[in-house]
Amino acid sequence: MMQNKKLQSINKQQEYNEYVQQKIPKPSYVKNCIWAFIVGGLICVFGQFLGNVFKGMGLSKEDVATAVPMVLVFLGAFFTGLGVYDQLGKRAGAGSIVPITGFANSIVSPAMEFKREGFVFGVAAKMFLLAGPVLVYGFGSSIIVGLLYYFLGR
Repeated sequence: MMQNKKLQSINKQQEYNEYVQQKIPKPSYVKNCIWAFIVGGLICVFGQFLGNVFKGMGLSKEDVATAVPMVLVFLGAFFTGLGVYDQLGKRAGAGSIVPITGFANSIVSPAMEFKREGFVFGVAAKMFLLAGPVLVYGFGSSIIVGLLYYFLGR
């Protein structure tokens, strides 16, 4: 009797899982890739445009290489604060995450979400919630590659 109830429960669970799988919308991978390519490309084109403008203003190559990421990070943070970047991310996916503006978004979004918990335990503690692991593994892998290059590249 008990085993029969378990089998019925398992069958109901399987039927429910099949029903859910039928109702889940199927993503259009081609469309998503095209949107990511277009939006990511436009962000990069805008970065190149900024570089050309700064170069035209007489900035040195090193100053342009500093100014362009600063402006892009600022704009990414600013548009995240306005809620525009999140809407862009819903449409573009990885196209909005991969450029440097996505880094700014990953810093500002958790800070805004946890601001009600205060500046220390909310904003400061949660600011690097998304970007922290990326930074840690990025720094760690760059150190390993640098050491390998130093010892094996000579």
